[in-house]
Amino acid sequence: MEEGAAQIIEALRGAGLIGGETPELVPLTGGVSCDVWKVETPSGPVVVKRPLPQLRVAALWEAPVERGTSEVRWLRRARGVAPSLAPEVLADFPDLHTFVLRFLPGCPVWKDELIAGRVDPAFAAAVGSGIARVHAATAFNRGDAAAFPNEAMFHALRLDPFFLHVARQDAELAPALQALAGQFHDHGIAVVHGDVSPKNILVAADGPVFLDAECATWGDPAFDLAFCTAHLLLKAVWLDREVLRDAAAAMVAAYAAGIDWEPPADFLARAGSYCAGLLLARIEGKSPAPYLTDQTHKTTVRHQARALLLRPRPLDALVAQWQRTL
Repeated sequence: MEEGAAQIIEALRGAGLIGGETPELVPLTGGVSCDVWKVETPSGPVVVKRPLPQLRVAALWEAPVERGTSEVRWLRRARGVAPSLAPEVLADFPDLHTFVLRFLPGCPVWKDELIAGRVDPAFAAAVGSGIARVHAATAFNRGDAAAFPNEAMFHALRLDPFFLHVARQDAELAPALQALAGQFHDHGIAVVHGDVSPKNILVAADGPVFLDAECATWGDPAFDLAFCTAHLLLKAVWLDREVLRDAAAAMVAAYAAGIDWEPPADFLARAGSYCAGLLLARIEGKSPAPYLTDQTHKTTVRHQARALLLRPRPLDALVAQWQRTL
């Protein structure tokens, strides 16, 4: 057994999650930023997660392993808003940059459901209203702002690889992309999840369960809605399914109904600009969408994203006008 695994087993034993037995750490696949294992314990299965110092992508992309602390804080804060919004944190081992979550059986990953053709706009609306609840609960809360002082980490994990990396390669769009990074810091309003993606959302009987909040920071909540919207619009192009755009529209509308901290029009304007930058980043950034391999799909996304960066649209209008093909 490798040293890291042995340390995790001892930590689980010290936390009272296991006894004298030595359970197997069964890897769970799919992520690029963390090692994740499923472990059987006497009280049921748990998930053990440990952030990686270098992400599993083609480009060199390093990130601080301390981001696990941010995820634990976000999960606990979200459960304080509504227990159904996040899995329970059973143990946290900061010295190992590792934590343990309760395993949730029978909850498919939303991404898998979408790819399988099971697209439910009502569930998408629940995603929008769920993340809006966390933003509303934390908006302008000084305690939350102090608990998530992670601007440098968010810059390394999101603003640089998605916006500034592309700006360094594209002089025409550089001013717009650089402005997005500044916009995020200028609108410190609420606790931001930072990775609201279908692959990080479980479909549970009580609604969406949000995972993988390692990018969590204090910042502009419009980023979260834009991030998930971009994923749905990309999949609408990839799978050529109009219902995915409908799901994005339902999510945006449900979220907008929960905005109580600022005029919704101001929020949607910022979210639209973020979404345009994120759409382009999934083609040109450090973390391109792995499923967009067809050049026609890439051209469709690139053409629309560039136009939207040069002539921004509010997020609801952007979604309404999004085209699956050119």
